[in-house]
Amino acid sequence: MADQKSRAVELEFGGKKRVFDVDDPHLPEWIEEAALDSGGYPYKKKLKEEDYQIELHSLQKELVKVQFWLQKTGKRVMSVFEGRDAAGKGGSIAATLAYMNPRSARVVALTKPTETERGQWYFQRYVSHFPTAGEFVAFDRSWYNRAGVEPVMGFCTEDEYKAFLKATPDFERLIVNDGTYLFKFWLNIGREMQLKRFHDRRHDPLKVWKLSDMDIAALTKWDDYSKARDKMLKETHTKHAPWTVIRANDKRRARLNLIRHILHSLDYDGKEKQAIGEIDNEILDGPELLKD
Repeated sequence: MADQKSRAVELEFGGKKRVFDVDDPHLPEWIEEAALDSGGYPYKKKLKEEDYQIELHSLQKELVKVQFWLQKTGKRVMSVFEGRDAAGKGGSIAATLAYMNPRSARVVALTKPTETERGQWYFQRYVSHFPTAGEFVAFDRSWYNRAGVEPVMGFCTEDEYKAFLKATPDFERLIVNDGTYLFKFWLNIGREMQLKRFHDRRHDPLKVWKLSDMDIAALTKWDDYSKARDKMLKETHTKHAPWTVIRANDKRRARLNLIRHILHSLDYDGKEKQAIGEIDNEILDGPELLKD
């Protein structure tokens, strides 16, 4: 970090060094102009708010049907939301659960492990939050912290990291074989879009709490996070628990296609395929969709 007080960092883009200071109220033009296009994003404009709200309303009505189906059948759904900081995980979860009964649809967003949890089997603290019969649980970050944040920031050992990658496919096979529907989403954003969202958070009094010094420290580790992500997807993208990658520079398109994927994957009562609509494969696909 170049300046502890200003939190300015020097970053390299295409061989050119740039200085980004999240505390500066003026967003640099080079970020504003490149944000939406960054990371190979295929659209030049965001989806219109009016169109988004109409489509989202139809999808949320289907999600209510899903909840009735879960309660009737006792089935369980668990969704894991992963991605870089500011990728839109929280907003996607909020859009998904907005009209579901909070008594049986909940969010799990764990803080750093306690001393007791650090001494447990790694997956133990997460298992205790798994859904019971009839529940829909969304993890805002999950056990995959050990595949991204922890190794990049030095919070786990190399042996712990390797053991996690080896154990996770078998761990998730147990979950799926026991009858739980497991969705794993990686929300992908471009580098300039991340900077723009960090800047927006810093200067919005309602969202400033979302930005931490850890987020700023991670800005210079973009490539390290990319390598960790690619390794994670390679080792844990399985037939029984595949990853779904979502291009999330436009939060509206990301949320709609994410929800559509969940709805298309569940055989619930009263399902209306026309109301769900078709998935945009430019926005949602497997790991091959990734670009930095």
